[in-house]
Amino acid sequence: MFKNVISKRAILYPLLMLSAMWFGFFLQMHGFFGSCFGAIIPLVPEGLLGILTSPLLHGNTDHIIGNSIPIAALMFLLYQFYPLVANKVFFIGWIATGLLVWLLPPIDIMTGEYMYTCTIGASGVVYVLAFFLFFSGVFKWNMKLLTISLLVVLYYGSLVWGMLPEELFYNMQEPSKISWQAHLSGAAVGSIIAFAFKNVGEKKKKFIWEYPNYYSEKDDKLWQEYKENHPEDFMELPYKKRDDIWNHLDELRRK
Repeated sequence: MFKNVISKRAILYPLLMLSAMWFGFFLQMHGFFGSCFGAIIPLVPEGLLGILTSPLLHGNTDHIIGNSIPIAALMFLLYQFYPLVANKVFFIGWIATGLLVWLLPPIDIMTGEYMYTCTIGASGVVYVLAFFLFFSGVFKWNMKLLTISLLVVLYYGSLVWGMLPEELFYNMQEPSKISWQAHLSGAAVGSIIAFAFKNVGEKKKKFIWEYPNYYSEKDDKLWQEYKENHPEDFMELPYKKRDDIWNHLDELRRK
């Protein structure tokens, strides 16, 4: 029943991404990725590899489960409703976010000291997808796509707090292990891509009668016939009758 409604790519590509993430996590658990190998290490040449591999690596089971659910949901929405640009959005977002995280200086915002950080996880890609889906619907102003935007806000609106350092909200003895830089980078990249592709794909439908110079002889004929058959609808009411109606309405309001 759904084979002509749900795109095959909307099912296949999220499954491929989840498989890659869990395979990467499996390799981690068996020692194939030790220390910071495969992670993004800002401003360090060895950390450039992480631009490609870091979304496939995760710190623990909770970390990968926490990213798997939104990745599956958001990738489904991306490939289902934006098939023409889905691949570009996904891969450009992946690379651009990783590169931006690598370029950001790893400085402790509370002390201003340099920190050697290793960033892993698919949360940057999650932010790319969430912000693209939201802003793309807004930029296109298409009711169907706006519904997707509202769904993203409803379920993932709290993501906005992840773009800010936890140190701003809590007294922490050690720097947070959550990379707000990756979240902020993903949000910025997703928003920019949404603007860049705002004229690609499905847009708001404009019906012919919405154009200023629209004229239909058939509609005009029907309108004239209605005026002839219902002249009472176009007659001005006598003052007394209008006063009676207003007085009656006032009485109803007072009750």
